[in-house]
Amino acid sequence: MTVLLQIMPKPEPPDHEPANQGLAESGGGELRTSSYIIYVDLPQNDSDMLIVHGYTGAFDKVSRRVATFLRAKEDRRAPKPLYGDWAPSPEPAEAADLPERYEQVLLQRGYLTHLSREQELQRFRLLADEIHAQAQAPSYVLMPTYDCNLRCFYCFQDHMRTNPDFSYLLKRMTHPMVDRIFDAMPNIEANHGISPEDGYLRPITLFGGEPLLRENRDLIEHILQRARQGGTQSCSVVTNGTDLDAYADLLGPGGLAALQITLDGVPVEHDQRRVYPDGRGSFDRIARNITLALDRDATVSVRLNIDRNNIGDLPSLAQVFVGHGWDERPRFRAYATVLVAANDKTDRRTTFSSWELDQELAKLQAEHPGMAVIEPKDSDIRRRARSVFGGAHASLQTTFCSAHSGMYVIDRFGDMYACWERTGNSKTRIGRINPDSSVEVNEPYSALWRGRSVTSNPVCRQCRYALYCGGGCAVHAEGRKGTLDANYCDGYAFRFRAMVAEAYSEYLSGAMTGDPRQHDDASIMMMNL
Repeated sequence: MTVLLQIMPKPEPPDHEPANQGLAESGGGELRTSSYIIYVDLPQNDSDMLIVHGYTGAFDKVSRRVATFLRAKEDRRAPKPLYGDWAPSPEPAEAADLPERYEQVLLQRGYLTHLSREQELQRFRLLADEIHAQAQAPSYVLMPTYDCNLRCFYCFQDHMRTNPDFSYLLKRMTHPMVDRIFDAMPNIEANHGISPEDGYLRPITLFGGEPLLRENRDLIEHILQRARQGGTQSCSVVTNGTDLDAYADLLGPGGLAALQITLDGVPVEHDQRRVYPDGRGSFDRIARNITLALDRDATVSVRLNIDRNNIGDLPSLAQVFVGHGWDERPRFRAYATVLVAANDKTDRRTTFSSWELDQELAKLQAEHPGMAVIEPKDSDIRRRARSVFGGAHASLQTTFCSAHSGMYVIDRFGDMYACWERTGNSKTRIGRINPDSSVEVNEPYSALWRGRSVTSNPVCRQCRYALYCGGGCAVHAEGRKGTLDANYCDGYAFRFRAMVAEAYSEYLSGAMTGDPRQHDDASIMMMNL
């Protein structure tokens, strides 16, 4: 008995369907394959594959016969995939028609459509714009200072602490400025259609420089006090972790609840990368403070900046984590990400692309089982796919990050930015908070950031991966192509297919639930040929 279709959930529709919703169900044209299908090969399975739809959010396991049928009906005018080529066109004998009831299921799931390519593109744009409009709630990133007690060679803010022309940035935020910012938040929220009566709980993150410098203790307490007055009980922090002991009583639920802390390898390697101004290393101090934070029930995400010089240390670093007992802490997570050449002190030849890093990590994890404590950054893709296989609706996104929806990065001057990698320069601010807490918006530059989505450039809006990728990082796109509105793919097609296939293998093996899935499981709708 051959499994033809294994049906997974589709995403919840937007709260308000686009005005011409009927465009998706009709069109009057000849039945053809949607331009937004992603084909995922399954390891050690030559008879089946996964198909994923780019805007309906459908995930389905199908026989190769179905995949061949779909590929035979593709519009040959459709653009090539961003990476590589499609498989050779099947011979007509291999693409025999399917029974009509199967075609109807494929039509319902979005894999087949009566829409022309142009009509389907219009449908995609309407749906994506509707999703984008619903993702505009504000979040806040407060920068108490641009100053930092470490001197990491790859820091994108390096110039602020090495060039005297930028020394004015290094002063810390004042208590009156904190009050000005919090008093302005209702005005910002009003611009997003949120009133004080809505009870909106503001997401607040602290960033720097280094926000948790020891001397900032009283300032951070004041920020937490004002946050609680507004209903936000906990804040997250991006910190180097060196001075956390000065904040011990503020760590955990109801305070500094979630921390991102960076380690750059085993102690000897880290201590050459993340150093104090006098050259001293910081690993031991940070490690003690990670344990302190976990003891206080804070969530700790350890970011590992990896390049070709330190990737070989990861198996040993995993053992360091085990030695500290962090792997047994439910609130601990460690993930590897690419080190970005953000200044002229970093040799680009030593860096990885995200896909290259994923491949290297897969090799290391195959050779060293203890590496399981270190996740690839793309585990977020895998986690989202797991949720679909577990019965949830697919999560679709129109932007790479909240810089393009509602994030406000606010520094000690009251200047507002969309992205924390574009701070400290009045030319790149999207607005400012005036002394009376009114909000002044730099409309052209704000619109440039907030208007960036997968429909704002022709590459993304024709891409089958667009609503999973979100168009990639705008800062990297600008660095590569000279404009924020360009796409930045970073090998996403390879990364997505690899992580979805891995998540499905875990689903079948029972790694997600402890219960291996059987093909006759009644909870999965199947059709047999």
